Amino acid sequence: MKSAVKSSKVNRAWLNDHVNDTYVKLAKKEGYRARAAYKLQEIDETLHLIKPGQLVVDLGSAPGAWSQYVRRRLSPKSATGGGAAAGELNGRIIALDLLPMEAIEGVLFIQGDLREDAVLAQLAEHMQGQKADMVISDMAPNLSGISSADAARIEHLIELALEFAQDHLKPEGALVAKVFHGGSYDALYQRFRETFVTVKRIKPKASRDKSSETFLIGMQLKKH
Repeated sequence: MKSAVKSSKVNRAWLNDHVNDTYVKLAKKEGYRARAAYKLQEIDETLHLIKPGQLVVDLGSAPGAWSQYVRRRLSPKSATGGGAAAGELNGRIIALDLLPMEAIEGVLFIQGDLREDAVLAQLAEHMQGQKADMVISDMAPNLSGISSADAARIEHLIELALEFAQDHLKPEGALVAKVFHGGSYDALYQRFRETFVTVKRIKPKASRDKSSETFLIGMQLKKH
């Protein structure tokens, strides 16, 4: 009974924090589906990654906030601020997730599992022989609370994003991927160092202080 009461208190505290969260309020005001848009925005504004005319692949895209942000960046004539799709799209966005995602104008969405060859082939087919300028990955597994198992799941998803980038990214392209500090972090950082000429680590202000998430950004593929 005590644990149920404790769980209820934790849920209420989380809900209270969430409702009063600056970025949640901002996302609501500007039409973004999630506060995660501001994490990508800070990374982009720091490193100047997303430009009109690009092909961007969004892995783990649902509910669509990152695709919304990219959609706006690829529409130079759209009004500043706000998350809704607006303006003529100059570029292409292909999004993929296991979960369904409500349509975003100009974004091609594939529902499927990146771990399946058929889904990977479908994604490659939609790229129409073109290499991506950017791959953005907000993929995260359902965490079990068992640190060793969770670390292995996280590592596997990042490895998939890295492999996809190596196969489908332009030589001068970039990969932005969410990772978590923990057992697999150092190994993943090393993999980024082996794959890219430049690697940056950013924990955006929109990332909650309590969260162990951070973002690794790899720029310019190394020649192998």
